[in-house]
Formats: sequence, C-alpha cells, structure tokens
Amino acid sequence: MTIEPAPAGPAAGVWAVAGGNAIVVDGTVPATTLLVPSESVLLLSVDLPLPSRAKRLAALPFAVEDRIADPIDAVHLVLGDAIGDRRYLVAVVRHGVMTEWVAIADAAGIGGAAFVPDALTLAAPVEGWSVEVTGGRALVRAADGTGFAMPLPMLVAAWEAAGRPAVQALGDPLPAAMAGDGVAFPPAPLDQRIADAPIDLRQGAYARRRTAWPSTTRKVAMILGAAALAHGVIAVADTLMLQRIAERRQAALQQLVVTTAPSVPTGGDDFMVRVADLLPRPTGSNRFVPLLSRVAGALSPIGPALVVNRMDFEGNALTLDCQSPETGMADRLRAALSAAGVAAQVSAAPGGALRIVARGA
Repeated sequence: MTIEPAPAGPAAGVWAVAGGNAIVVDGTVPATTLLVPSESVLLLSVDLPLPSRAKRLAALPFAVEDRIADPIDAVHLVLGDAIGDRRYLVAVVRHGVMTEWVAIADAAGIGGAAFVPDALTLAAPVEGWSVEVTGGRALVRAADGTGFAMPLPMLVAAWEAAGRPAVQALGDPLPAAMAGDGVAFPPAPLDQRIADAPIDLRQGAYARRRTAWPSTTRKVAMILGAAALAHGVIAVADTLMLQRIAERRQAALQQLVVTTAPSVPTGGDDFMVRVADLLPRPTGSNRFVPLLSRVAGALSPIGPALVVNRMDFEGNALTLDCQSPETGMADRLRAALSAAGVAAQVSAAPGGALRIVARGA
C-alpha cells in the first residue's frame, strides 16, 4: 500500500500519538503520516481466496468475526495488502478509538494524514520476529506480516510462548534472556518504511479528506454543483446502472461458487454467509498472536507494575503467571481486561502471585 505524499508544509512528516496528542517524529518525510499505538489495533493474517477487492471486503466480516471479541458493528475493519497467496493483512480497530485518533489529527492540523500502526514500521522478517525495544515498550513484527506491541515485562514470556522465534532486533538492548537469540539489523530509512507500510487505517467511513480547496475553487464548485441539480435524472440513471453492476457482480460470485463448490446453494439472503463459510477457518496456531495482542494492549497502562514470569497457550486459552508488589493488582487487571473486551479470569495467591487466563473467541 503506497502512502501518498502530502504537499510540503508545516503539517508534513511523520507524527505519532503520545499522551492524547500528536507529536512530530520526523518532519522531513514527505508523506503526512500519523503513527498510532499498535496496542489498540488488532492485526490479523486472513485468508480471502476471492478474485476481487469488492468480494474480499464483502466476505471480510464473516472471515474475522470468530477471531475478535467485539461485535462486528462496533469495530472498523480495514483490508490491507496481500501478505501471501490469497492471504491479506487485516486491521481491526474500535470505532471509538478511530474517532479519538481523527480528533487528535484534526487538532494537530494533519486531518489528511494516513494512520499506520507503529509496529508496521518494522520490516517483516523472513522468519521469526523483528523487535524494537524503546524504553519500557516493545514493538514486534512477525514473519506473517502482522505485528503488535506490548509492555517490555511481557516480551520474554511472549517470546517463549511463541516457541522462541528467531529475533532481529533494533533499538534498546533485548532482555537478557533473549540477548543470545537476537541479531541486530540496521533499519531502513523512515521514509522508506512509511512508504512500504501495508495498511492505512483511513478507509471507509474514516477515509482521508482531501486538502481544502482555495476559496475561488470552492465558488466554482458551488456553481457547478447548482448546475448539477438540474440533472437529477442523470443521477437516477447512474443509480440504476450501479444496481445493474452490483447484480452482475453478484451473478459472477454465484458462478464462481457454482464452479468451485457446486454443492453450495447460491440463492437466498444468506448467500454471503455461505460464501464466508467456504473460507479457511483459523487454527489454534494463528490465534496466539491476536489474543496476545489484545491482552498486551489491555495491560499496557499497568506496564512495569506487573512482571510476567510465564506464559502458556493451549486451545484458545492464554495463561499468564505474573507477580506484582502492589496491593489490589488483581482488581486492576480485571478492570483493564474487561474495559478492553477481553474475556479473562484473574486469580490471586499470597505473596503477590497472579494468574490471568484469557480466552479467545
């Protein structure tokens, strides 16, 4: 996905969300981009073996609904670039979060900026993970093109639970347990990494606005718009044409199903549901990272107050054995996970030991 360059000016460059505001990261990059925290974005690798983007978009809600905790109508679904054979990067963000980021961009004067999850500024490795540690936070990009962010105290346990994948590292040193398995690599220039970003969250209802027109141009546009009102009959004809196009596309999809899955009925209002049922369902192996990403995002505000000693994933359950010196931590964890929509149980034991059992959809 190519990030379109913005006109040179004070709003150009790469910005990042920090503390409820947008701050400049690099003002020399020509594309106006806002890096958003990956803790609030679920990045999935989704199989969508359909021949056109329109059909993939139509099937997308059915392909991801059993991998997310929120209702489909509560989230913004974004279809990104292909990251494999008929496999695509998909982002899931709550509407409330997108609305907040749009307001932050508008307040900073970068309302037309692309929104890119910051984990996607890392290069996708051939195998294993790319990891960038900055302060108490870790960004991770996996070989399948997805990515996530988490508090640094969770990194070692997540890496061990993932089978100790090979690590390419940049930024601050890796934790001691991972140091022998990490290989340093020089990052590409930021402008190149932004240009290579495989997804822009500004799609659909949140599509980027064009730069405001000069006043003279606006006046001309108003005149043209008034003239266009006299041609309402053309609009009606266009609507009918679009309906016919939609009918032809529906017929083409039905023909594809007849050819590839002749036993599947092609009639009825639930045809798209049956099409979605033809898509490959995720297995336990690729549920780990989405669930880990959601849990990490929920626990991010707690950060250093929690030490993760062990992490296990079995079936659809992610178990974290933790330690914290703070009293009332179990209640804080329950509240944080509940607010993030993560189904989880938190149990406490004497001495500050805590166990979190989070379950995927």
